Amino acid sequence: MYNDFGTWLTGQLGFKAQKISINAGFTCPNRDGRVGTGGCTYCNNQTFNPDYCQTDKSVRQQLEEGKLFFARKYPEMKYLAYFQAYTNTYGELDELKRKYEEALRVDDVVGLVIGTRPDCMPDALLDYLTELNRRTFLIVEYGIESIYDRTLQRINRGHDYACTRQAIEATAARGIRVGGHIILGLPGESREEMIHEAEVLSQLPLTTLKLHQLQLIKGTRMADEYAAHPEDFLRFTPEEYADLVVEFIHHSRPDLVFERFVSQSPASLLAQPGWGLKNYEFVELVRKRLLDSKL
Repeated sequence: MYNDFGTWLTGQLGFKAQKISINAGFTCPNRDGRVGTGGCTYCNNQTFNPDYCQTDKSVRQQLEEGKLFFARKYPEMKYLAYFQAYTNTYGELDELKRKYEEALRVDDVVGLVIGTRPDCMPDALLDYLTELNRRTFLIVEYGIESIYDRTLQRINRGHDYACTRQAIEATAARGIRVGGHIILGLPGESREEMIHEAEVLSQLPLTTLKLHQLQLIKGTRMADEYAAHPEDFLRFTPEEYADLVVEFIHHSRPDLVFERFVSQSPASLLAQPGWGLKNYEFVELVRKRLLDSKL
């Protein structure tokens, strides 16, 4: 089959833990002008921020509200503070330390997951994260999105794949667990090129990997691009995308941990695809196809 994140995480910690998303008020160098403006062409952070993730609330308050949400059903649950929105290593070092340490002082928070860009990991911060990794559970999750420079340029990513590779290798060399995130279905990429990404990424010292189907979000530049040039996009039915995921898994390193295969944006923001499947339903579709592929 494949290594699923939940099982792996329980094995790492010795108990179950739930991630709680945080919006810590960071921005992005691809929005504030340091690298570019307007952000990546597909991006709208509203698509993955829970209601309690509001920048007028402190890191502690967001975590406490997130804990209340999960504790009703899982009173014994422990938590990972997930710095998710925008670029969570993009700030002054003292500010970053303050927010990370604030999260770790919250009861039942047993570690951090820090989402960021490959071009936002200075050596001084990596030194601090190396020390932090010695005293708590830590994953640094990089937005890879694609291994193809032409795609990264087209989506206004603001860095190339060499930057991604260097950041992942430097972080893993410090003994820190490294996660990655890619999008399948970006414009101009063929199915064969998407499968090839599995082989290339398997050569990197990644611990975990997220796969997301391309979602076209209303009001983004990519939604406008699709309206003008739909022929540049490969669109998948749920079954077709499940087959793609299965082939991706087969071409991946056996010990790679897959955290997720799909993303669910709010229906009010989503232009397409409107599959109407819950995450767990899609996982079952992939599991069934993996079993069938061994027949």
